[in-house]
Amino acid sequence: MANQVANTASCKCMFGSAPGTLTVPPAGRCMACGQPAATITDMVVTPFGMCSNPANPATMKVIAGVVTMVPQPCTPVLATPWAPGSPTVYIGGKPALSSTSVLMCAYGGSIQVASPMATTVMVP
Repeated sequence: MANQVANTASCKCMFGSAPGTLTVPPAGRCMACGQPAATITDMVVTPFGMCSNPANPATMKVIAGVVTMVPQPCTPVLATPWAPGSPTVYIGGKPALSSTSVLMCAYGGSIQVASPMATTVMVP
């Protein structure tokens, strides 16, 4: 069973070297364990340490005439919302973000929720 995701949830990228943190704005939100509850459009995630994705152009360097992958700081490039969202729970007209949702990076990496930071939800 999926859990509601809230502000400060820990996320992981399959190509990142460190976890990132989801930021959810507090305005007009229901609360989950004292934090604003997330929707599928909440996509502000801190960097994931160093990126090792060969599809990220920043990681590919020419060294002595040879193209070499060199991990670089990860800056997620996010173009589409988390998917899938909750099919039954909506927050402000948007599907709630569940712990089983996935966010795709434009370079082909997937981001998952490692720790949703919520177990109970309070609706205003």
